[in-house]
Amino acid sequence: MRYPFRHWLTGLLLLLAAVAAQAVVNGYQYPFEDPADIARFQHLAEELRCPKCQNQNLADSNAPVAGDMREKVYELMNEGQSDDQIVGYLVARYGDFVRYKPPVRAETYLLWFGPLLVFLLGLLVLRQMRRNQRKAPAPAPLTDAERQRLEQLKAAVTADSSNDQKANNP
Repeated sequence: MRYPFRHWLTGLLLLLAAVAAQAVVNGYQYPFEDPADIARFQHLAEELRCPKCQNQNLADSNAPVAGDMREKVYELMNEGQSDDQIVGYLVARYGDFVRYKPPVRAETYLLWFGPLLVFLLGLLVLRQMRRNQRKAPAPAPLTDAERQRLEQLKAAVTADSSNDQKANNP
């Protein structure tokens, strides 16, 4: 036993490698025979959105509904259904929301074109604000009486601030 630390370290590294390999090979703990099926399952799980989490796909979500959806994807894959059939089944059950890229049709026009409409509306508002600024009349110059009153107010403020400084600095 010249290198007990080395054996211990080797064993630890092998254990860590085995844990990492298990997590990758058993992705979501669904056994597949073909590596292509693993890739297909992962692609579907990343392409579909969790209806509860809203901004997480099925692969990232820990919500129970996402787990149920992963189970259903696995089950449908084992039945031999295509990706389109699987997505179609989930859309029929949960709506177009489960897709990150819903199809363009009458029900989803606002989803697809809403941001563009908001942007164009913003441009129109900015344009109208600019027009209103140009139309605003320039302020009238001060009259002599207003100028004298302004000078009196400035002198009063200056006197008050100098008195406050003298009171604070004994």
